Amino acid sequence: MADSTYNVLFLCTGNSTRSIIAEAIMNRVGQGKFKAYSAGSSPSGKVNPRVIRLLKTLNYDTSFARSKPWDEFTGPDAPYLDFVFTVCDNAAGEVCPVWPGQPMTAHWGVPDPSAATGTEAEINLALMDTYRMLNNRISIFTSLPISSLDKLSLQKHLDEIGSQRDKVKS
Repeated sequence: MADSTYNVLFLCTGNSTRSIIAEAIMNRVGQGKFKAYSAGSSPSGKVNPRVIRLLKTLNYDTSFARSKPWDEFTGPDAPYLDFVFTVCDNAAGEVCPVWPGQPMTAHWGVPDPSAATGTEAEINLALMDTYRMLNNRISIFTSLPISSLDKLSLQKHLDEIGSQRDKVKS
């Protein structure tokens, strides 16, 4: 892989919570080296308002955030993708499109904070925990010496990042 800007697509089913968070984190943490996008197999059509609140609280620009279908990234005008990561278990089990250029793929599933129940504080804690897990994985990924790794080694690293067991705060 050339030493340039790498395009990364984060996939989830609804493209309303986890993939949006991942896109925001990657565009901040990987700025200058990575350009992130997100999409969903069955987009909800709207971004979870709690995600927008969280990202704004953490000083992210949220103007990028919109729920969109993954087919936006399969056409001739789509950006060339270097990496495609699924961040929810449903999207990992679906038949994904054939991505032009055959990007490297991995599953980095994290729990869905949209499914969290309880008090407002408990729901916000679930959302923040998802943010923390994705931030950890993306930080590890962006620190890899991608241009000096062969494809097999790089794939091993991607799979290891996705299989790490994140500790949930009690």
